[in-house]
Amino acid sequence: MKSEAEVGQAGPVGTAESLPTTPDSDSPPGLDVGALNRWFDANVPGCQGPLTATLLHGGRSNLTYLVTDGHSRWVVRRPPLGGLTPSAHDVGREYRVMSALRARGVAVPATVAHCTDEEVTGAPFTVVAYVEGRVLRTRADTAGLTPHDMLRCADGLVAQLARLHAVSYAEAGLSGWGRPEGYLRRQLDRWRTQWDLVATRPLPGLPRLHKALEDALPAESGASIVHGDFRVDNTILDPADLSRVRAVVDWELSTLGDPLADLGTFLAYRDPAVDALLDSPAATDPGFPGPLELAEQYALLSGRDITLLPFYRALAYFKIAVIAEGVYARHLQGVTVGEGFAGAGASVPELVKAGLAVLGRRR
Repeated sequence: MKSEAEVGQAGPVGTAESLPTTPDSDSPPGLDVGALNRWFDANVPGCQGPLTATLLHGGRSNLTYLVTDGHSRWVVRRPPLGGLTPSAHDVGREYRVMSALRARGVAVPATVAHCTDEEVTGAPFTVVAYVEGRVLRTRADTAGLTPHDMLRCADGLVAQLARLHAVSYAEAGLSGWGRPEGYLRRQLDRWRTQWDLVATRPLPGLPRLHKALEDALPAESGASIVHGDFRVDNTILDPADLSRVRAVVDWELSTLGDPLADLGTFLAYRDPAVDALLDSPAATDPGFPGPLELAEQYALLSGRDITLLPFYRALAYFKIAVIAEGVYARHLQGVTVGEGFAGAGASVPELVKAGLAVLGRRR
């Protein structure tokens, strides 16, 4: 988290105002700029070197850098420096799905190049076009916005999510992207296994939430491409029109599955329980429309039945709790890059409590 955006861990993010005009010339953690420069010369058309790179704010898993040759700007993504878990942080998956979706009307950055040779700079990495825009990450980013502004933003996000779920994955060339059948069951199993890999302390509420989700497990509502970590700060917005999403980023958790799982995640990130994970009050609280209003708008646009939405919201809380624990574990191991990771651990029990509450279970 994106999510794993680092949750997130978001992807190529930042406002025009916050970006450095002259990035540091030294290599930032996790990126050998000299080696990257040689690779760019051979693989990125139009690169005029030499490159400079700056670690972008945002992202709680994959590391995200702004790279420039003084003429053009790109975003480079690579896995974190340590604490990897199976199937997590796959930048190649991000690259492939963005390449497929760009031609299908979904707002994603233009893909440029993908390097699988870990000898270049220590890990696989991807290069995408930099997208200019505004990111609403915390409440400080929404200061000065009116209720109408927030409503317009919510409308644009929900419309983008419905648009993604309407894409035919077969026509997009993503039929083998995942196995829709049994997706919810596998999500429960996967995130429970991830917890065992990253847990830093006993937390009795988490297995209780897992059992409650197992007891409430429904049949899939349908199958579509799912983002896996869809939330406001994993999008880049048009500063002049917040209803226009210029790019959805941080696709490392994308697969084929139940689209209502994406809706559940979007709604869960509106909860103040995520504030400690994000190291600041989330942008979507309190000015953003409430979960019910957002869900009804999605149902109207998508035509999907949201009767069983409490399960999907609880599943999202479960998943985000595990992601937060992974962020905190990497912080304790000393392998996180940047600021604001210490609070992730405090968010985990709050997220578990929220999940149990959605399902009507005692804490």
